[in-house]
Amino acid sequence: MSVSVILALLAVALGGVAIAIQAPINGTLSRGLGDPVLAAAASFAVGLIALAALAIFRSTWPSLAEARSLPWWVWSGGLLGAFYVWAAVWSVGTIGVVSLVAALIFGQLTAALVIDAIGAFGVTQRPIDLTRIAAVALVGAGLVLSRV
Repeated sequence: MSVSVILALLAVALGGVAIAIQAPINGTLSRGLGDPVLAAAASFAVGLIALAALAIFRSTWPSLAEARSLPWWVWSGGLLGAFYVWAAVWSVGTIGVVSLVAALIFGQLTAALVIDAIGAFGVTQRPIDLTRIAAVALVGAGLVLSRV
């Protein structure tokens, strides 16, 4: 395995750690603010400030024409992220962090199978096979076990 692949896997694994930590932190914020939507908005506002500060130091910026030439759906990522953060904030107190993350991963893998199979959003098409279905099913079983 190449160093770039190892670094990518490590970064994603740390992103998973961040998601697991983010959910109870945002849940506490929601209880403190009294509203899961407000807590999700506050979480996104902090993230926006952090990313804006980093973006300021970027050396190249696309032109407005380049940004406008992109497909409409590329702008939906923020909405999808907002939905995830709201769903996590709203549910973590009810189902706990383990079930939240298991459900998150189950949903991600289920969608990933479809995205790979049809080559959606420009990704390389990859067939659905029994091994990949078994992987998703095992995560689904883990989700069920997390609620027993």
